[in-house]
Amino acid sequence: MNLKDYIRDIPDFPQPGILFRDITPLLRNPAAFNYSIDRMAEMCQAWPVDAIVAIESRGFIFGAPLACRLDKPFVPVRKEGKLPGDTIASEYYLEYGSNTVEMHKGDVAPGDRVVIIDDLLATGGTLAAAASLVEESGGEVSGLGLLIELEALGGRNVLGAYDIFSLIQY
Repeated sequence: MNLKDYIRDIPDFPQPGILFRDITPLLRNPAAFNYSIDRMAEMCQAWPVDAIVAIESRGFIFGAPLACRLDKPFVPVRKEGKLPGDTIASEYYLEYGSNTVEMHKGDVAPGDRVVIIDDLLATGGTLAAAASLVEESGGEVSGLGLLIELEALGGRNVLGAYDIFSLIQY
């Protein structure tokens, strides 16, 4: 199955000059969505995995079913202020400012080997921040898994120390 057939290009969204890769056609197609989760599960077989960590919000779409498929715990990484318990935080930088993501303390235990899942790799800042949270908790990042990778934005260069898979490359 060619997953690119299920990604819609939206020019000038969310601002002029940006080509947005819309995953909603893939999500509306059960065969394509299941195929995506199956492929991610296959890719994760190469790594030791104790938990799946996924990044808000579209990473949750892939991370939660992947965790169920692999029979592993699901750990959410959310934007600052969205988690109710004690958290640890990591700040990352964007072209137009900075943002912070958080994870509950104790959701990743020392020695846990995790795969971090998100929908898209662009500049790598969010994934690097999530990896920092895992490592601050004493966990080990086994790998990073993405649906889409925008190769021209160089996110892999920021994440060079980690094993990475992406199902679709642009």
